[in-house]
Amino acid sequence: MPNTVVRCLLLLVIAVHGSSYADSTHEQSQFILILQQLDTIERLTTRAATASAAESVERYRFDYPRLTQDLQRIRQGVQGYLSPSRAQPRDPTELVGDYRLDTLPTEPSP
Repeated sequence: MPNTVVRCLLLLVIAVHGSSYADSTHEQSQFILILQQLDTIERLTTRAATASAAESVERYRFDYPRLTQDLQRIRQGVQGYLSPSRAQPRDPTELVGDYRLDTLPTEPSP
């Protein structure tokens, strides 16, 4: 499931970059579509996080909260582009992009 989420994010980035030279009406409809896809990705992320919470015996886990934060940043960027409030400096914070969590073993190894 994490691979599906990452693939969706990559497709989203490609769609945003590829539509940057489009006319205003088409570009706006593409960004609205991107926001809808973000909704879908967030629902998939929530489902995957719930499913993986029950199976938390693995050493490495996917960092769903960090992915959710990055999705929210992407959403804010798209919404800010579609309806800017006023000219102000952009937030220079970058996306994290590393979604692997190391979990400690519950029992010490022999």
